[in-house]
Amino acid sequence: MRRRLPTLEETVQILARRRTRPAPRLTPPPAGRALAPVLRQLEERFGQGPGQLQRKWKEIVGETLARHTEPVKLTRARGNAPGTLELRVSGAAAAIVQHQAPEILQRVSLMLGEGAVGRLRIVQGPVRAHASRTQAKRRRHKGPLDAAAEKTLAEGLKHQPDGLLKTALTTLGREILRGRDG
Repeated sequence: MRRRLPTLEETVQILARRRTRPAPRLTPPPAGRALAPVLRQLEERFGQGPGQLQRKWKEIVGETLARHTEPVKLTRARGNAPGTLELRVSGAAAAIVQHQAPEILQRVSLMLGEGAVGRLRIVQGPVRAHASRTQAKRRRHKGPLDAAAEKTLAEGLKHQPDGLLKTALTTLGREILRGRDG
């Protein structure tokens, strides 16, 4: 015996009682949302990396030491033992950094957590100058000289014959009067 098909009203009632599947998503969910819990677990387990140190290095060691040092690598020890922070130090500043190592370790521990770093490894080499670049940009973007300074410069160079030398001397004079050393 064959079953009969439901009527239109019965079909509506059946569909109202049953949940239908949601429509498939056309775009995948953002990867950041899926990775956030995993990254949170890794940060809890291993702590923050050297990228965080590089961003806040000037705040940690001060402006003077930050010009001569930069964090390169943070090596974690096995188990719960404190790790090693490798610092690149320019030339003669290595002696100062060696002398201030306990204070630097204490400040780094404040940021990364107690016991995260127990030793500094000092490597001498060229340091990227973050602060000097921003200061140079600031100096470069100073406005034009005031009229009195421009007049003084022109009077000082009025005996020079027109040409490339006079143009170069004028440019040099403007930079010196703005406070730029070269």
